[in-house]
Amino acid sequence: MQARWSPDTSHSTHQAEVTTHLDNVLPALESLRSQSVRLSEWGTELANRLLSGQRLLAAGNGGSAAEAQHLTAELVGRFDEERAPFSAISLHAESSAVTALSNDYGYEEVFARQVRAHGRAGDVLILLSTSGRSPNLLKAVRAARERGIITWALTGAGPNPLAEACDQAITVDAIAANAQEGHLIAVHAVCRAFDAEVARRTNTHGGGQP
Repeated sequence: MQARWSPDTSHSTHQAEVTTHLDNVLPALESLRSQSVRLSEWGTELANRLLSGQRLLAAGNGGSAAEAQHLTAELVGRFDEERAPFSAISLHAESSAVTALSNDYGYEEVFARQVRAHGRAGDVLILLSTSGRSPNLLKAVRAARERGIITWALTGAGPNPLAEACDQAITVDAIAANAQEGHLIAVHAVCRAFDAEVARRTNTHGGGQP
């Protein structure tokens, strides 16, 4: 019978580094707590727009792409309770489009061109970045502005170019890794407010999606 794995206690387990990392989550959480009003406003506004037939576009790079895709999955699927699906597209998840656009136009244009293709006036574009300096996200903001699309940024510590370029921003005052963890909490907080507003509107209208 194969022996169970057990840690080699003859060497450092780097517990101090792990504990420090976990402690650094607290500033990210406190930063978000101080912006809870805006998180609530985003969820409510997003619900109102998507209930009116608008859509959410989202984008990020690397780990931020995963967080953006997490948000769109919650909206197309569900967060907690059963409800209608809503239109939410992660631009970076369109692999054929991303590779074609990168090849033909350069990676800096990959999101801007998709915004021009999919976005309509009144839609929401949310861009996630721990640095707030990604050129492809900054170009996407300019494309959104051309189309009358509202832009929100979820970034690491501010000020940064992306937060300043967007209509509104939530900046997480923490180092990059912990800021990105904070982004997941922010995504869920927005979804919590989103679902609450959808439920309120659905009850007001007597059931079903307005």
